[in-house]
Amino acid sequence: MTAKSAAAAARPTVYGYPRQGRNRELKKAIEGYWKGRVTADALRGTAAELRRENWRQLADAGVHEVPTGDFSYYDHVLDTTVMVGAIPERHRTAVAADALDGYFAMARGTQEVAPLEMTKWFDTNYHYLVPELGPDTAFAADPAKQVGEVKEALALGLAARPVLVGPVTYLLLSKPAPGVPAGFDPLTLLDRLLPVYAEVLADLRAAGAEWVQLDEPALVQDRTPAELNAAERAYRELGSLIDRPRLLVASYFDRLGEALPLLAKAPVEGLALDFTGAAAANLDALAAAGGLPGKRLVAGVVNGRNVWVNDLTASLSTLGTLLGLADRVDVAASCSLLHVPLDAAAERDIDPQLLRWLAFARQKTAEIATLAKGLSQGTGAIAAELAANRADLAARADSPVTRDPAVRARAAAVTEADARRSQPYAERTAAQRAHLGLPLLPTTTIGSFPQTAELRTARAELRAGRIDPAGYEERIRAEIQEVIAFQEKSGLDVLVHGEPERNDMVQYFAEQLTGYLATQHGWVQSYGTRYVRPPILAGDISRPEPMTVRWTTYAQSLTDRPVKGMLTGPVTMLAWSFVRDDQPLGDTARQVALALRDEVDDLEAAGSSVIQVDEPALRETLPLRAADRAAYLAWATEAFRLSTSGVRPDTQIHTHMCYAEFGDVVQAIDDLDADVISLEAARSHMQVARELASHGYPREAGPGVYDIHSPRVPSAEEAAELLRTGLEAIPAERLWVNPDCGLKTRGWPETRSSLENLVAAARTVRGELATS
Repeated sequence: MTAKSAAAAARPTVYGYPRQGRNRELKKAIEGYWKGRVTADALRGTAAELRRENWRQLADAGVHEVPTGDFSYYDHVLDTTVMVGAIPERHRTAVAADALDGYFAMARGTQEVAPLEMTKWFDTNYHYLVPELGPDTAFAADPAKQVGEVKEALALGLAARPVLVGPVTYLLLSKPAPGVPAGFDPLTLLDRLLPVYAEVLADLRAAGAEWVQLDEPALVQDRTPAELNAAERAYRELGSLIDRPRLLVASYFDRLGEALPLLAKAPVEGLALDFTGAAAANLDALAAAGGLPGKRLVAGVVNGRNVWVNDLTASLSTLGTLLGLADRVDVAASCSLLHVPLDAAAERDIDPQLLRWLAFARQKTAEIATLAKGLSQGTGAIAAELAANRADLAARADSPVTRDPAVRARAAAVTEADARRSQPYAERTAAQRAHLGLPLLPTTTIGSFPQTAELRTARAELRAGRIDPAGYEERIRAEIQEVIAFQEKSGLDVLVHGEPERNDMVQYFAEQLTGYLATQHGWVQSYGTRYVRPPILAGDISRPEPMTVRWTTYAQSLTDRPVKGMLTGPVTMLAWSFVRDDQPLGDTARQVALALRDEVDDLEAAGSSVIQVDEPALRETLPLRAADRAAYLAWATEAFRLSTSGVRPDTQIHTHMCYAEFGDVVQAIDDLDADVISLEAARSHMQVARELASHGYPREAGPGVYDIHSPRVPSAEEAAELLRTGLEAIPAERLWVNPDCGLKTRGWPETRSSLENLVAAARTVRGELATS
């Protein structure tokens, strides 16, 4: 096919779409089901209607081939675990008794069984459930969900392209099951897994699917020759099947690198590639590989992970170059639109001029359709759209919203000494221990306490004007009093104020800093039914006035025990926002760090002896390619130290990280120079404690003993056993006792019981240490 005919054939498509609905109907239905207020049939009905609504929106926008299978009650990797029959032994009884309840048991656990481990989906803030595999794993195809959704779409008269996690990525994301030797490599199960995928593909073809998309984002990471050989073998075998739909292998989030020529030569009918950001290198690599003669290329030229309008002219240029490299070039976002909010048009509180800079899922779909039209019919067919786009891009570039000379001057004046504590850790820790007087194995929590319905109602009433600020603040004071009283009674050593005034750990600060835009309806799934509204980092950052000092000081006035000041760190403020794309991330991080430094200094001046600056996103934001990591870690660790290095030696700086793989950033954790770090460890059975010990981490650490993302209450003995495991790696004088993460999403009854058991466990182990 010639470039001209390839252009004429171009069509718009997407890899996936937000699942929650305009008003988070899915979240409400699932949580209602968990509480017994919604029946299973009603939940399934809500889910089916949301799928239909998504497909109608896409079809109305011009997308001729809608994705199916991307919809999920909790997580698409968990859906894949069900599809291939890799149910952990401890969950099989629950799954056999009731498939839906068993599914949620794997996701959340029950009082009897622990859930699957949860961690970040590559370098996003989406969390997936980690498959547990071993040498005895027996796969069995169960494609009922995938087949059912294809049939739903076809019944609406739509072409449907099922989207599945590819077999290589599925195995590379997996871990050895409990009891399986740590050295077991799940990729050794590939030959056992491929026949199951073959069965699923045959069933999808029988259901009417003409194409199936197999997502292989793990191949954008650095891969060993053995892993690349496995990918080549997998797609040679799947491509050679007779009874299958046409196969579109998709990869995204970065450049495909060494895997690209392997996939280009594989006997599959198409590739879907990311051409945004660092992945723009895929264009040259594809040309070097000889292109995709006779194949379909789906070109991801619209950024599926950020919210800025696309540069249509630049994207058309990229698409024009690609036309000569494939038999057919379709237009798409760089990845699933799961990672952006649904519709910018729902935002009524953002200045209309600024709103024109933004594109959420519906607007991105329109951009994709416009680009496909321009490619197939020529730029004259989209002349008005191109003119409007150029005007919007110019307005953003020239806006005073984006640049503050005072902020830029302050950031430029930062010296290396500004990002270093005045004394080394060995001297600081002696001063801190004398000042704080804490016991062995000190107990604390991560920061937030349950965000009750009453608190959420109070915020809604304040926004609606049904209560005045004085009435709202009285409710907040009462909640802080309750949180402090409970912590004192339960015996916790370092307290928190519970954060009742905070809607979100990033949004709360973004709303008080210059340079950020806040949304009202910009919900994005983080995990399960947990949705967040990432703020939008649109301009230079500064702190007009203190943000947390008043409530922290009030909490400290209620107790003689230390109360932690609680802040979100600069890297997480970037990672959990939609960041500006018009300057290097390191420059933005330094601006945020300086704003937070002012807050840290004010907290200390107001009497805070312990200040926690959370960085759960440090590992999440790590570039997927090793060659890109050193530069990132240099500015990320500098930004944290810049935030925290202005305090006295006897002020104890804490940080917190959770739900990520920490082994490859232990040196960076060390480089933060925090006095205490708390980390998620309960689901991974203290793996991070062993990683810290292997590195020789010299400071204090609190690997979590209570998994807060499950409703189950750990017993005191269970927490004590995890503590004993932690002590095998971290000396008692440097070990803290805490939950995995904040308690915002938990209810008060389970929180009380779990924390009481946590304190009891610490006392038990202290006693054992005293008598050993």
